[in-house]
Amino acid sequence: MHKSIVRTSQAPAAIGPYSQAVTVQVGDKRMVFTSGQIALDPVSGVIVEGDVEAQTRQVIANLVAVLAAAGAGFEHVVKTTIFLQSMDDFAKVNGIYAEAFPVDPPARSTVQAARLPRDAKVEIEAVAVV
Repeated sequence: MHKSIVRTSQAPAAIGPYSQAVTVQVGDKRMVFTSGQIALDPVSGVIVEGDVEAQTRQVIANLVAVLAAAGAGFEHVVKTTIFLQSMDDFAKVNGIYAEAFPVDPPARSTVQAARLPRDAKVEIEAVAVV
């Protein structure tokens, strides 16, 4: 198996011993596994100000950047996992998520986590095939 590490300055740098994404060749396709993205501003490295909606929009922007660095886009995403600080935010996050995936959305899991990195309100990871 050959894996490639994805790095981009357009998304937040890893805040621990992990990569922004990893790609793996599978036959004539590549699978892209992103690390969970939280609402870190890629320039300042600080969580964006605001509510769960503002954080979700930054998370989506970070995912777009990481996927683009891997040569993929949301149209290639086959699975996501959403981690919420509170399931009470599900409807708000779901509305913004639906904007990102307006047609044929990927498979998805959503869970409430006891605590997210940097006390983020939302984290999303994705798997894509290109």
